Amino acid sequence: MEERQKELLKIIVESYIKTCKPVGSKSLCDALELSSATIRNEMAVLENLGYLEKCHVSSGRIPSEKGYKYYVDNLMKPKELTGEDVLKLQTIFRNNDLELSDTINRCVEIISDITNYTSIVLGKKSEDNYLQQVSIVPLPENKIVAVVCTNRGIVENKQFNIPSTISIEELVKTSEIINKMLIGTPINEVSERLEFDIKPIISKKIKQYETVYNIFHDAFDDFVEQSTNVHFGGKTKIFDQPEYNNINEIKRLANKFEDDNFIRNIEENKDGVNIYIGDENEFDSNVTVVKSTYNVNGEKGTIAIIGPKRMEYDKVVGLLSYITQNLESHGDK
Repeated sequence: MEERQKELLKIIVESYIKTCKPVGSKSLCDALELSSATIRNEMAVLENLGYLEKCHVSSGRIPSEKGYKYYVDNLMKPKELTGEDVLKLQTIFRNNDLELSDTINRCVEIISDITNYTSIVLGKKSEDNYLQQVSIVPLPENKIVAVVCTNRGIVENKQFNIPSTISIEELVKTSEIINKMLIGTPINEVSERLEFDIKPIISKKIKQYETVYNIFHDAFDDFVEQSTNVHFGGKTKIFDQPEYNNINEIKRLANKFEDDNFIRNIEENKDGVNIYIGDENEFDSNVTVVKSTYNVNGEKGTIAIIGPKRMEYDKVVGLLSYITQNLESHGDK
């Protein structure tokens, strides 16, 4: 792409982000000091290259996903936070009475206030959670509750329907074996040890050991999944954007916000601030998701900002970078 085309693309992307209106050639003449005809020719080139799209309702163009991606990777510079925004966040970071989770949750709410997009944190409980006890609580009508406790006082339970051929005594006996052998095991390693250490033992002592094994395996898997805390900031703010003025589109996205499987797709594993535009993200093709990870004193998680593809990328990247850097330095105190 030639330098003039890069400059043109940058102006079109930033204009469309600001106004949500297709950009015509006449509006760019002064900024580029070029004739309308020259600009139209360059816009046609960018359209042929896939960076712009023709809008059916006017002669103007709008950025394509490819155009946004090129802008983010090559033309955009993160925007510095305003003094007011810095003050809001530093008030949170300097509050030593707040638990880490509360600090992050408040940051997520401030992100939403500043950007007018939806923000979310997926925070994993500290890795130093070790199995302290697993218990079986019998219920009427062939039901039981498996209760899992950790050394940090975290308790999760899951209810199961059990076949009439399985006795409570067999489940209790299995729980006793697990407690004897796996106490002190990191909670995220319990499922693996169930398979390799516990299953061979119960296969010799319990008739339907596969069914019994599956009950405990599901209970621990569920515990690990539930150990991800989810907190939204401005959950409905994305719907204030003009891209989402259709009631069916609002319902479709709102349903995804309530679906754990979609929310877990937001989790990030790569370092730094990462941008996923449209089809690049696994959450929804009609949004952009900007994500960053944090690791503070062993507690890991993902902070994400969800907005339209017409997102203020420079502002969002600057904000997310500032927060993750300050969170990690906050943890060093």
